[in-house]
Amino acid sequence: MTHIKLAIVVAVAKNGVIGRDGDLPWRIPSDLRRFKQVTLGKPVVMGRKTWDSLPRKPLPGRANFVISRSVTAAAGAYVFADVEACLEEARGAAVEAGVDEVCLIGGAQLYADLLPKVDRIYLTEVDLEPEGDAGFPDLSPEEWREVSAESVEAAEGDDAGFTLRVLDRVRAS
Repeated sequence: MTHIKLAIVVAVAKNGVIGRDGDLPWRIPSDLRRFKQVTLGKPVVMGRKTWDSLPRKPLPGRANFVISRSVTAAAGAYVFADVEACLEEARGAAVEAGVDEVCLIGGAQLYADLLPKVDRIYLTEVDLEPEGDAGFPDLSPEEWREVSAESVEAAEGDDAGFTLRVLDRVRAS
């Protein structure tokens, strides 16, 4: 079977903040469009708090997988208590969909726990330093190489500009 990559899709402020009170601490519709573009057609894996924060459940056009020890059912999503079982099923869904990656879309605890297994990061660096209660783990520059970067000015309706980066894990040869 082809290797199905595990990819994080995340927006991070300059100070490492990714969330506040179960929501994003900014409004950037331009980045949400990019999020949709990156994840559409691919399985998305998230924790229960991220699932609860979604305005539209499930995310359309994607198989939705929720990891939770407390919830056993979520309408329109596959729910797993076991992370490995969830990732295995999500990889199977990726093969069925004909895509080569599963997207991990939050939250902070899953990012931290699964970072060692991640192959790629779609990183939006937001030009803000908001208060928040959820952060993204520090990345070791020795473990990641940037494959693309694009600066984006704030469009009408965006709280800030941002930089879109794609990082791939450096593999020992």
